[in-house]
Amino acid sequence: MQRQLQHGMAMAAAALALAGLAAAALVASPPAAKAQEELAGDTELWTITRGGRLYDSWMKELLRDPPAGTHPAYPAAGKKKGASTWRCKECHGWDYKGADGAYGKGSHYTGIKGIREFVGRDPKTIAPILRDETHGYTKELLPDKAVDALALFVSRGQVDMDLYIDRATRKARGEAARGARFFQTVCAVCHGFDGKTINFKDEKKPEYIGTVAHENPWETLHKTANGQPGVPMVSLRALDIQDLVDILAYAQTLPVK
Repeated sequence: MQRQLQHGMAMAAAALALAGLAAAALVASPPAAKAQEELAGDTELWTITRGGRLYDSWMKELLRDPPAGTHPAYPAAGKKKGASTWRCKECHGWDYKGADGAYGKGSHYTGIKGIREFVGRDPKTIAPILRDETHGYTKELLPDKAVDALALFVSRGQVDMDLYIDRATRKARGEAARGARFFQTVCAVCHGFDGKTINFKDEKKPEYIGTVAHENPWETLHKTANGQPGVPMVSLRALDIQDLVDILAYAQTLPVK
């Protein structure tokens, strides 16, 4: 009788313990559900890479036709015309330094300053500048969400490329051997081990990832971090910046033709 009573008390205690665990789970579930809901949304990192692709070519990223004619604010002294003049990079450069950077001379020179001064600024103060009369990015051209992503990139997505690329020699300040590990396991899926699977131009004048890495390392680093607008290219911004520079260093060892 005493043994049965003890067994009954033990079962009751176990039932109470299970009930307590169930109650605790119910209490804990709302925060867990909230966390899962937050993770389901766009991360800041993803939004920055989206902004980087918009900076590259918002027309391709949004799958939209370019505006007619040359951008009204594009300088008369500039050598470009038409759709390319509506791209952010065309005036401010792949290194974000405009006339003070790689676009300080050559066919892309405009004399327009870069955007480095906006690093760390509140994106909410940058968005209105994109909408102003000079830039002319109306809501018909860039929806609010796109402008917000672009502003976030300008504030938090820029890299001081002079720290990672020697401007005089165009050589990446990275370790090609380390970069090979990333390139061969990620980039080579599309570009091939020799970087020649994708030809950006044509057979008469081929352009491969090795070609671009040699001639325009700033563009290569930008696209490695943010991806290519309008196509399913992987963005590697989640990696450390030095990893991306090492990838660039390896890409500069690949064939150029």
